[in-house]
Amino acid sequence: MSASKKKENVFDNDGGVQGQYKNWFLDYASYVILERAVPAIEDGLKPVQRRILHAMKEMDDGRFNKVANIIGQAMQYHPHGDASIGDALVNMGQKDLLVETQGNWGDVRTGDDAAAPRYIEARLSKFALDVAFNNKTTEWQLSYDGRKNEPVVLPMKFPLLLAQGADGIAVGLSTKILPHNFCELIEASIKSLRGKRFELLPDFQTGGMIDASNYNDGKRGGKVRVRAHIEEFDKKTLLIKDVPYGVTTTQLMESIVKANDQGKIKIKKVTDNTAAEVEIQVDLAPGISPDITIDALYAFTDCEVSISPNACVIVNDKPQFLSVSELLRFSAEQTKGLLQKELEIKLGELQEKWHYTSLEKIFFEEQIYKELEKKHETWDKVIEAIDKAFVPFKKQLKRDITREDILKLTEKPVRRIYRLDIAELNEQIKSLEADIKQVKYDLDNLVDYAVAYYENLLKKYGKGRERKTEIKPFEVIQVKQVAIANTKLYMNREDGFVGTSLKKDEFITDCSDFDDIIVFTKRGIMKVVKVSDKAYIGKDIIHAAVFQKNDERTTYNMIYVDGKTGISYAKRFNVTGVTRDKEYDLTKGDPKSKVHYFTVNPNGEAEVVKVLLSPSASARIKEFDFYFEELDIKGRSSMGNQVTKYAVKSVKFKEKGRATLSGKKMWFDDKFGRLNTEEKGQYLGKFEPDDRILVVYKDGNYEITDQEMTQKFDPENILLIELFKPDRIITAVYLDNDKLQYNVKRFKIETTTLRNKFFFIKEGAKNYVEAVTTDEEPVLSVQSGKGAQVRSAKIKLAKVAEVMGWKAVGAKLTDYNKSIEMEWIKEDPNAQPELFG
Repeated sequence: MSASKKKENVFDNDGGVQGQYKNWFLDYASYVILERAVPAIEDGLKPVQRRILHAMKEMDDGRFNKVANIIGQAMQYHPHGDASIGDALVNMGQKDLLVETQGNWGDVRTGDDAAAPRYIEARLSKFALDVAFNNKTTEWQLSYDGRKNEPVVLPMKFPLLLAQGADGIAVGLSTKILPHNFCELIEASIKSLRGKRFELLPDFQTGGMIDASNYNDGKRGGKVRVRAHIEEFDKKTLLIKDVPYGVTTTQLMESIVKANDQGKIKIKKVTDNTAAEVEIQVDLAPGISPDITIDALYAFTDCEVSISPNACVIVNDKPQFLSVSELLRFSAEQTKGLLQKELEIKLGELQEKWHYTSLEKIFFEEQIYKELEKKHETWDKVIEAIDKAFVPFKKQLKRDITREDILKLTEKPVRRIYRLDIAELNEQIKSLEADIKQVKYDLDNLVDYAVAYYENLLKKYGKGRERKTEIKPFEVIQVKQVAIANTKLYMNREDGFVGTSLKKDEFITDCSDFDDIIVFTKRGIMKVVKVSDKAYIGKDIIHAAVFQKNDERTTYNMIYVDGKTGISYAKRFNVTGVTRDKEYDLTKGDPKSKVHYFTVNPNGEAEVVKVLLSPSASARIKEFDFYFEELDIKGRSSMGNQVTKYAVKSVKFKEKGRATLSGKKMWFDDKFGRLNTEEKGQYLGKFEPDDRILVVYKDGNYEITDQEMTQKFDPENILLIELFKPDRIITAVYLDNDKLQYNVKRFKIETTTLRNKFFFIKEGAKNYVEAVTTDEEPVLSVQSGKGAQVRSAKIKLAKVAEVMGWKAVGAKLTDYNKSIEMEWIKEDPNAQPELFG
């Protein structure tokens, strides 16, 4: 047999090398999954964590222990090096739940490492001692070297896995369980035991905001988006006040610097001011909008991260993918089961104690102990005599008397028994009977007992563990809208190229790497391409610009000649959506067609043009005006209207036209604080290009701003947002907290600066605007008091306060009262005003 044949047989045989590799790999994969990477469903712990906690319990005397000592103790159970144990212990200590720490344990927000194990100390928290340990309900197994006993799982009476979260990468699978809020977990556990519905959403130590609309109950395929809070300190400075889960301040700053280097954002510098609280200061480049930069930080940096949960746990020695709700229900049922075990053990102990105390009482009260004074042949005869003496009283007991019971009685020193001793035993029996009754009641009402247990946990440990991560939906940031125009676009009209590398050719516009470019050629071909170094469109380019998808206002006016018939057509059209890199023929399709005239009109303007016919044309009139406003705006594929059947020499602009489109309809989305044209939120009206927006805030500021869609407002602070009309009078009622009274003031806007806030009420701590309107004849309904003491009035504010300057304090309306409610109403302007006391 050849050598190659022998080799083939060896590797094909399951008992050979190939078979051994297969078995070794499966063994290794199973080991990593079960013993290292994936937590057990029963206690939510990986083996190293469980062994650390067990070691700490063995060492526990109420004092702190050096982490180095804890690592040494844990190595008796964990067959790995000190580094893996130390890292796992630091990770648990940073979560501030089971392990109480002392010294420098690092910072998950900044990524700073903990000090060396010999410098830091730890002990089990009181919470851990309450929920994680009970030798009587623990199942034990031998440690890896057979010298010690260790718990198979800890008797965990709390959904620890959901509180701490878990990460792990094994062979062929991974787990990622996000942390949840301590108090919410307890409340959900109570609801689960009661059979009520509950919802759990992640909560992170690092704070921030979370959009959990796609959380999918923590199952595979779900996703959450996590953001840092970013505040606008002033027009030139942004402050990042926390970091997303899993991101450190260093990583966050590096991602900002990288985005700046790539031209996606423009900043001057970024500074880490983090101390007790996270604060990263971002100084903006001159002329850069803070609102756009905030959006860009979310779009291009680690200020927003996406996390995909994947709840994999060990169930019956196998990995299993579950939902967060299933994990919570399992924990609640397990807690109930463990509490039942504890109660049953306690009941057995109480009944045993009752039995022995009753024996002791009979032993002394009936003077059975005197059998010890009699002369019996052997010790066994003494035991038999005592047992015989108990016969008349056995009916009083709940179980048979054993030899061990009698031996235990005889070990007590015989002494003179006073009435007080018997009375004391009676009291003990009565107390034991009350305890037994209570335990039996608890066993019969196990759900109520478990609920009370959870409520006690919440009362003892819930303070200071309130939710840190704000739950709110995030708007989808359009990358094209927030990307900084970081490159320049050029075109070569004659050869038909556009791109960022054609620096010797004609400059078109500044653009970003995310933009699309729309291009038109003399032949009547339109094409949309992505920004690139160099892209071929077609010879004789007549127009190129950045393409805005779904733009229904930009109107293209065009006159072209059909190459087949020689007839010239005019058309007006919008381009709202296209397939990138596809050529669109805007003519009737003949390859000899060409464009005579082409304009781009941002607001649908329709100009007048002069059409000159060829001198050889047989037409009597060789020059005439054409009015684009007579054409309807149709689709880009429409043929258009006939202009002339004669040969055209040229078409020239004659007169600027008016906008043929009605004002742009705008809405304010009070969910995300954005202006939009998609009919989301409050309708603001039709806006012409030069129209402005008035915004009045609860904090006493007003602002005049433009129609820029990238602006972001705080919807919770807005009282009024509408189309700004300079002649309108603003009527505002505000609280003067200093004098504890409501003032009313009426004024016109006198300032002209756009996007600048002006404080228009009296300055003072806790002063705020209660109500504001721009109605011509504002009528305010004011109601005060409760029940039979309710007083109400309708006040015509135009007759209470005169129109003054925007800085005026205004006139007193009424005294402050916690129960006051105010509401604007429509009222007959000729009715007499009512006064409010």
